[in-house]
Amino acid sequence: MGLFYFLVVGLVAGWLAGQFMKGGGYGMVADIVLGVLGGCVGGWLFTGLGVWPGGGIFGAIFVAFIGAVVLVWGARLIKRA
Repeated sequence: MGLFYFLVVGLVAGWLAGQFMKGGGYGMVADIVLGVLGGCVGGWLFTGLGVWPGGGIFGAIFVAFIGAVVLVWGARLIKRA
């Protein structure tokens, strides 16, 4: 069940980041990867700030979404340079 939860959170967060940053998703596999990596980045950011949005799947999706948006934003900055 843990792997399924991890993949669902990654998929939803990656899809939301795709919608927010460019108006569309990146494809299922890319959305999952983006969301999972975003969860790592978001967890690191929120822990560093000493803030946590709460438990459960909605908190995990929120943290992963914020991390995925930061990843997409950073990748776009690097791509422009």
